[in-house]
Amino acid sequence: MGTGNPRPPLPLDLRAEENLRYIRATMERAGSFTGVPGWGGVLMGATAVVAALVAARQPSPARWLLVWLVAAVVAFAIGLAAMARKAGRAGVSLVSGPARKFAFSLAPPLAVGALLTLALYRTGAIALLPAVWLLLYGTAVVAGGAHSVRAVPLLGVCLLATGTVALVAPEGWGNALLAAGFGGWQIVFGLIIARRHGG
Repeated sequence: MGTGNPRPPLPLDLRAEENLRYIRATMERAGSFTGVPGWGGVLMGATAVVAALVAARQPSPARWLLVWLVAAVVAFAIGLAAMARKAGRAGVSLVSGPARKFAFSLAPPLAVGALLTLALYRTGAIALLPAVWLLLYGTAVVAGGAHSVRAVPLLGVCLLATGTVALVAPEGWGNALLAAGFGGWQIVFGLIIARRHGG
């Protein structure tokens, strides 16, 4: 006794297309985010160097802080635009699995940095900001870098080391250490990424 008509097998081309779709989705979930911009990182670093020079001439801690906050917004915009441009050229979506993992790993330490900036400003502990910023940005870059190319977490480690120095260094060193971390390291690793992984 039969159990009815068996379902006809899928044509070979449809099965191959379905398998390719599955493989592509699996690789996307497991892959690393390669859209980190090298030249964008160099520009972000240059922004920090300029900010350090301008901030050093400010007459008050509040004005110093304002310079660095404006620089952070500019650097963020540069990084986002460069990332979108690089991802577009490579045909990679900024909402793909690896890109989402990268963003979600980066975001919490940056959000904590914003909250601590407000708290330290309100309590008058602005001298701690260079260490806090470098340490939290370093943490964000190490965490995001776990889903990216190898140079990214190494940048994070260098930022963490610079932030550790800022914790114990004299107060007057803060601006120079920000220039070294956000400027120097960002430029060095931006050049490395641009050379090895493109734009």
